[in-house]
Amino acid sequence: MKQRQLGANGPTVGEIGFGAMSFGGMFGETDEATSLRTLDAGLEAGITLIDTANIYGLGVSETVIGKWGRAVTLATKCGIVAGPPRSVDNSEPYIRACLEESLRRLKRDHIDLYYLHRLDPKVPVEEVAGTMSRLIDEGKIGGYGLSEIAPYTLRRAHAECPVMAVQNEYSLWTRLPELGLLRTCKELGVAFVAFSPLGRGMFGEREMRREDFRSGVDFRHTNPRFVEPNFSANNAAIAKFRAFCQERGWSVSGTAVAWVLAQGDHIIPIPGTRTAEHLRHWLDASLTPEDLAEIERILPAGFAWGDRYGDHQMNAIERYC
Repeated sequence: MKQRQLGANGPTVGEIGFGAMSFGGMFGETDEATSLRTLDAGLEAGITLIDTANIYGLGVSETVIGKWGRAVTLATKCGIVAGPPRSVDNSEPYIRACLEESLRRLKRDHIDLYYLHRLDPKVPVEEVAGTMSRLIDEGKIGGYGLSEIAPYTLRRAHAECPVMAVQNEYSLWTRLPELGLLRTCKELGVAFVAFSPLGRGMFGEREMRREDFRSGVDFRHTNPRFVEPNFSANNAAIAKFRAFCQERGWSVSGTAVAWVLAQGDHIIPIPGTRTAEHLRHWLDASLTPEDLAEIERILPAGFAWGDRYGDHQMNAIERYC
């Protein structure tokens, strides 16, 4: 697998990373043995950046990765208080407490990349950058990142202590980062880590059905893009892209990941899956300028029906356009 750098001074990693949220059971039943096989398959394919968070399965995802124990670049996150009710805490004592818990579950004494998962309006981002700077100096973390932020927040934090990575949603159907954030990351030497590059399963090998959503815990049940009439409209649009891929003998998910990779050499997509079989679909796709132009014709920016989150899901997510 080709390599990309995780920020101006960060480690070099495989150009595709792995998002381990699904190990916590949000998108369907999972088990430890299957998760470990998936991690093995990823490493065998050259995936060396594993991304998790303390709230994924309330520690389950981190615990599985800790048991796996392979020498890869690890990223995890803090800042969300699971609740109930769910809230956000960016104070230094809370960040430090979360870090110690994550280190214990991951069986590490050092985290390569530590993200602030969500912003706390009560704590200026400069204070968070100061906390992260002290953790770097203490050898607890290699660098820090921010998630779901605006370009101006990145500039404020970066001026206090250089940011290694920004993690925001980015895919064929979520294009907001193109309106300033990708450019700002490039300018500052910050990696852009694209989560949900497969549209939360929409860019899979077969058409998604609402009955595929796990009962009770899958937030897609109430997500605007997955409720009618939006869901049917989105499936119809993506069916044309799926046909485009299949006519060429390409996997749908691999083509969607390749599209993200083609948007900039500082972008690292982190698709997720529960199984090794699905992971293998992501690999070895490359697109010509003509391919990219045709994809843009099939799925132009803004094609998706519905917002990427409902209003109840937008707490602590920065909107800037």
